[in-house]
Amino acid sequence: MAIDSVYALNIERAVLSSILFNPELIEDVLGLVKPTDFYLSAHQKIFEVMEKLNQEDLPIDEEFIKKRVNNKEVDESIIIEILSSNPTPNVMAYVKEIKDGSVKRELASLATDIHKVTVEEELPAPEAVDFIQDKLYKITTDSANSELKNMQTVTYDTMEHIKKMKEQGNKYLIGETTGFTALDMKTTGFNEGDLVIIAARPAMGKTSFVLNTALSNIERGAGVIFFSLEMPAEQLMIRLLASKTSIPLQNLRKGDLDDGQWSAMTKAMEDLNTKKLFVDDNGSVNINQLRARVRKLAGNSENNIKMVVIDYLQLMQGTGNKDRHLEVSEISRGLKMLAREMKIPIVALSQLNRGLENRPDKRPMLSDIRESGSIEQDADIIMFVYRDDVYKERDEARKEKEAKDKGENYKSAFMNKPIEEAEIIIGKQRNGPVGTVKLEFHKELTKFVDKDEPFGAAPVVTTMDSVADAEVDTQIDIPDIGI
Repeated sequence: MAIDSVYALNIERAVLSSILFNPELIEDVLGLVKPTDFYLSAHQKIFEVMEKLNQEDLPIDEEFIKKRVNNKEVDESIIIEILSSNPTPNVMAYVKEIKDGSVKRELASLATDIHKVTVEEELPAPEAVDFIQDKLYKITTDSANSELKNMQTVTYDTMEHIKKMKEQGNKYLIGETTGFTALDMKTTGFNEGDLVIIAARPAMGKTSFVLNTALSNIERGAGVIFFSLEMPAEQLMIRLLASKTSIPLQNLRKGDLDDGQWSAMTKAMEDLNTKKLFVDDNGSVNINQLRARVRKLAGNSENNIKMVVIDYLQLMQGTGNKDRHLEVSEISRGLKMLAREMKIPIVALSQLNRGLENRPDKRPMLSDIRESGSIEQDADIIMFVYRDDVYKERDEARKEKEAKDKGENYKSAFMNKPIEEAEIIIGKQRNGPVGTVKLEFHKELTKFVDKDEPFGAAPVVTTMDSVADAEVDTQIDIPDIGI
């Protein structure tokens, strides 16, 4: 790369000169570049002084600049050169050239760093990849220009969005389906740019819930990327098959199938082979690695990626030796930025603190999420999966054991039900109501289904007119799906 392609001192002088002759330009220029984007250190210092003078509401002129710099930092001849340069009428075009050169220099520096960490320092390959991805991400995010939109632009874009929604026939589902009709009514689905957190205590069925969501979307032709940090891909597939075929999970796990079930499983396998589900079950991934893999798959339009699922967030790693709360903050913010960049929803599962086990009412709240501060802030939707029968079963098992230890007989009045009521508690929804939606959970199939629909029926997309009388903010009952 030729050195004159990464900086041009005459362009830097022209921008600084333009600001001196018209100080009001400083606000526009600061929106695109920072002092370190200038190549010459003296130009960096002068622009830094201009920025401070603007913050202090002081004149941006030759005299005030000279008071803030010394000859060791900026030779007087450099200021004279700037004053001698002609201001440019199209200063923002010059500013973009400065930014372009700055990004190219950073990329050239990264190339040197790559050689250093791989050849000179001989870092292990995974550490070197993490280092390179982190540096590249910082360069790309810093180089992304974002200009303010005026009211005409905002109103036009808004009107176009409303027209697009109208063309869909006022359907309540405008994003990717949750897999459940009543939940789609409550949320309009998971929309582009959303970070969705699904949280629950162990054994509540959060993995099953999100697998049901993934299955509903791939059945509709969407592509889904599933990062399984806890469970191998084969176990995920067995759960999908149980949900899709209504064959009990334990039968599939043991291979205990009759001829009809074997035929149904084979047919389901053949159908799933045509779907776009991509599973990463490596068991360890950090935000940089996840970002790179999502970009690679989503960059191919044939994959039609519409959703990313992460099971689960607390198993993800940070990119450095940070405090765990800082790592989780980096992860949640990174997921939110990735969702916005790729314009798809990202659904991340999360564990809950044990503290709720000590409450009489064990229904989760936002404060129960582990490392909840950053997660609660970054998430657009937070849902909790809750099944009261899980706790009832535990209580009965404890009572039975206590009675047995005392040599007493205890007959439980509680039946181990094959179908349980489940609650999906919406604790936060940035663009909609909170509340509770009820589903049914079919334990043998580890499957949630809509409560008022025929078993196994897919969610039906209806219009808002058909649910006009529904109480949006009241509790809605939905069928249950498996764990």
